[in-house]
Amino acid sequence: MEVAGVTTAGIVLILILWAWRVLNWLWLRPKKLERLLREQGLQGNPYRILVGDLKDLLKMQKEAKSKPMSLSDDIVPRVSPYLECSVNKHGRNSFIWFGPTPRVTLTDPELIKDVFNKISDFPKPNSNPLVNLLATGLVSYEGDKWSKHRRIINPAFHIENLKIMLPIFFESCNDLISKWEGMLSSDGSCEMDVWPFLQNLASDVISRTSFGSSYVEGRRIFELQKEQAELTMKVIVKVYIPGWRFLPTTIHRRMKEISRDVNDSLKEIINKRERALKAGEASRNDLLDILLESNQKEIQEHGSSKNVGMNLEDVIEECKLFYFAGQETTSVLLVWTMVLLSRYPNWQARAREEVLKVFGNQKPDFDGLSHLKIVTMILYEVLRLYPPVVGLARKVHKDVKLGNITLPAGVQVSLPTVLVHHDSELWGDDAKEFNPERFSEGLLKATKGRVSFFPFAWGPRICIGQNFSLLEAKMALSVILQHFSFELSPAYAHAPATVITLQPQFGAHIILRKVET
Repeated sequence: MEVAGVTTAGIVLILILWAWRVLNWLWLRPKKLERLLREQGLQGNPYRILVGDLKDLLKMQKEAKSKPMSLSDDIVPRVSPYLECSVNKHGRNSFIWFGPTPRVTLTDPELIKDVFNKISDFPKPNSNPLVNLLATGLVSYEGDKWSKHRRIINPAFHIENLKIMLPIFFESCNDLISKWEGMLSSDGSCEMDVWPFLQNLASDVISRTSFGSSYVEGRRIFELQKEQAELTMKVIVKVYIPGWRFLPTTIHRRMKEISRDVNDSLKEIINKRERALKAGEASRNDLLDILLESNQKEIQEHGSSKNVGMNLEDVIEECKLFYFAGQETTSVLLVWTMVLLSRYPNWQARAREEVLKVFGNQKPDFDGLSHLKIVTMILYEVLRLYPPVVGLARKVHKDVKLGNITLPAGVQVSLPTVLVHHDSELWGDDAKEFNPERFSEGLLKATKGRVSFFPFAWGPRICIGQNFSLLEAKMALSVILQHFSFELSPAYAHAPATVITLQPQFGAHIILRKVET
């Protein structure tokens, strides 16, 4: 009887502790954070248990995505309707509730600069473990692990290695041109949705530069990662409830199945390559070889203890990240560039004139691509209006001073890229219009030295692959302009939408015409 009494008391105590933790998570902590934020002068909606603002946010997103928008570059009301509403209602530095967690929206470039620079004070938020199935790698690590991975991966993106990869960029672009030329009718024109072609191009490039394989060989990994991204988006917009991921829902099962499949495929590629390197076979100078050689060098220099270098799982995650980020970023940059140049034929003509002046009909080379001023201005303006990722988040793990406010531990900060890029106070009255001329004297002059342009993030954690992406985009755009002029098809429906990256929801229907040479 006495033992039973002790056991019952223990169970009751556990239940009380568990109930207290749930109450704290669902109500006490959010209300405390809300009070602290309001004391700082920040405004937002009152906290609603568990869901916060998510229900309204999802409703507005669904409504915005239900139909195309007018042919305009004022895309914020469609891609971030709730955030725009919140800022208009509560002010530029306000907060929204992402479930039981408040996110402070920052639009002041000085505050954004501080967040980007102080990486130890503002680490990335912990992801839902299901979201991590898409890819972790460098983009999600913190502290020493991030420093180590950045150091090992850096050589893969050195300018000399990018120069070596340039012929691969051209080969993939040339394949695309051949496909499009084969689709032309007798009058030298063709109407098509260029979006899947540009996705395939970027996937082909990342397959060849990462693994030395063609797109056909890498197709399976690409298709699986694409499906994983769509499933990830469904998971992201739900409140994270601890333990929920273990429930065998259809989405959860499929995400885990895809992850196992992709990991097994990459493990086979990596093991095969490591055996080849150990056997003394010549390096292929692709991203995987450079990564493995850099990793081996790190281990030789610092010893082979458990925490030195990358293990097989680390390398797999970096390969998944190469594959996903490398394909996504460039394909969306190219598709919005083609859409905008279709709408602004004068800029298309100026870009083509520059490309033909520099290269004629010859294969673009590194020096020439580096000196394409008009093409670079256009790409920057596309990245400003249609940033690949519309916003970034960081967490506050200890009380921290930011400008004249003190953010309490437990809140997050939101860096709304698309809002800042479209802000007329930062970019002028034409902020919502396509005007590459604003970049004619370079990035520094265009931004007036402020952190108001960050399509690849900013500061110490700026995207390691941004030069790779921009070089690939310059190559692809140059080759396309050498061979085709293009305009929007009457079938085109303007509908930017977020699927991890900012994509054309209904494709990009364009009419291509062969350029007479």
